[in-house]
Amino acid sequence: MASRTEGAINRVLRQWRQGDVTLDEGLEFIYLADRAHISARQEPDDKPALSPKTEDEMSEVVPVSDEIRGAAVLTQTCDVIRDCQTRPFVEVAPLVRLEAHVVEEVRRLKRPGFAYVPATAPEGLVADLDRTMTVQKAVVASWTRHRGCRTDQEARDFATALSRKRSRFAFPDDFVQAAKDFQRHIVAATSKNTAEGAHLRVLREVRVRAAPSWDNTTVELDWWFIKENDPLDIPADWSALVEQWIGRFLQSGRFLVNSQIVCRLQDITAQDYVESDHLDLDHLTLPTQR
Repeated sequence: MASRTEGAINRVLRQWRQGDVTLDEGLEFIYLADRAHISARQEPDDKPALSPKTEDEMSEVVPVSDEIRGAAVLTQTCDVIRDCQTRPFVEVAPLVRLEAHVVEEVRRLKRPGFAYVPATAPEGLVADLDRTMTVQKAVVASWTRHRGCRTDQEARDFATALSRKRSRFAFPDDFVQAAKDFQRHIVAATSKNTAEGAHLRVLREVRVRAAPSWDNTTVELDWWFIKENDPLDIPADWSALVEQWIGRFLQSGRFLVNSQIVCRLQDITAQDYVESDHLDLDHLTLPTQR
């Protein structure tokens, strides 16, 4: 196949948007690895397998490729459509298949390691944000494009998932310890076919504000449980459930619960929202953790 001219590449890339995907066959995700720590299946074809290295031996870095089901574009649209001479690269993430209930958690921003792609979600495919790859625009121009996000809101949600991956707040170690039982219970109860599980599944997010700051000797915590709606066919009982959930937070040391509020997104003030931190229900992360 003849190589496209730069003008032709630019014309093709003008159609691509952040969140768009390709499902072409034969796609590969390429990364660098230490040969001593890759499986035989991952060994590059052009080099024989080596025996494990000793600690005294220098690591040998080799390129490794994994076959993938598809790829999603992560680069912002304004950079995707810029001239390929000025901005020659696009960042992509591989599509991976997850179980349906996990895909729904990804959609609701409960899995910060992934991004929901509306076009591929019915097949269980989401973008794996822990694995990203830089691809030349000339390569992207050869791919078959599928529109990943069909509405402005879907595009915003995709961009939000990308930003959350890189901007998650690292809560203090002692807060993470105090919230362990709270976190474990929430994670376990969310998937259960109970009234509590139904309430948890309609939660959009949980936010926490520390006053006067996370570093203070004594910290008062305001909690917001932001719901998308009330559970269907089940009487809403938010007050009792929130009391139970907060009761699992260990109020010892320097943390004290000041308030717990259940509301919809439109009910929380902009100031309260920006002054609080998003609490991932599936991962309370320390600075050194994923």
